[in-house]
Amino acid sequence: MTVIATESLSKRFPRVTALDRLSVDIGPGVTGLVGANGAGKSTLIKILLGLSPATEGRAEVLGLDVATKGGTIRERVGYMPEHDCLPPDVSATEFVVHMARMSGLPPTAARERTADTLRHVGLYEERYRPIGGYSTGMKQRVKLAQALVHDPQLVFLDEPTNGLDPVGRDEMLGLIRRIHTEFGISVLVTSHLLGELERTCDHVVVIDGGKLLRSSSTTDFTQTTTTLAIEVTDSDAHPDGTRAVRDELHARGAETHAEGAGLPGAGHILLLTAQGEQTYDLVRDVVADLGLGLVRMEQRRHHISEVFTSTDEHSSDEHGSDEQRKEAVGHGG
Repeated sequence: MTVIATESLSKRFPRVTALDRLSVDIGPGVTGLVGANGAGKSTLIKILLGLSPATEGRAEVLGLDVATKGGTIRERVGYMPEHDCLPPDVSATEFVVHMARMSGLPPTAARERTADTLRHVGLYEERYRPIGGYSTGMKQRVKLAQALVHDPQLVFLDEPTNGLDPVGRDEMLGLIRRIHTEFGISVLVTSHLLGELERTCDHVVVIDGGKLLRSSSTTDFTQTTTTLAIEVTDSDAHPDGTRAVRDELHARGAETHAEGAGLPGAGHILLLTAQGEQTYDLVRDVVADLGLGLVRMEQRRHHISEVFTSTDEHSSDEHGSDEQRKEAVGHGG
């Protein structure tokens, strides 16, 4: 089943092309739409909701043509906008009930659904307080609640972790995952933070400059590599355990390189290419011979960010350097 489908979808403005012949099919589950700011994510959502016409091409949401069935689509889809749009002088309960009524629920059902939804997003105790006194995290939860209150088949969440601290981001990502696992609602979530999507989504769609770079399952993006990551403790005999292991591996013919610091109490992380089981045996023997502790030895996984550095060089000329785009999008966690 396909919940979203686009075919050669383009959106052009006088000075910029927001979407450029985008063709993609998105199935049920939690799908991440990732790209740097200005990549076309919000424009795509507005077109899919029937709020902005495409310049050319076509799109369907839940089997409905966005050009002719925008009203029906909005009845069946929830939308959490990126920017703050909440009235400060009403409570969360008043606002979400109003949005439920706007979606067609009768008064009693609207109140019941509002109470259930606010409880689900963690705002039940604060539901009668004016929204103007809410923290950023609480406001994001109100926006999520109004997107869910009418029991949609699909929700669009535009940068739902914006402005949240690390704890707030983790909690929001947990809520997003539960939307699908507990209620069976499909989710399209946009973000410029790749690590968030790796942890949350079943499928990831990557766009850059309005063009599709890749559409794959998250497991395909993050499959294991042949690179081993090794981390060791220091000792009195070897106060820099990482250097000692590296030197000994080099003496035995293995090439390594180091990256940033690892776990507290350990050193940097050594990376080397595995050449079969013998590489694991070699590392074990070297660490044991040096009298060091092996904190971890694991296969590295690809990160979604690598798709931005594996595209053709001409993309860099059109949309800025690879390093600039990676910085704008952020690295996977």
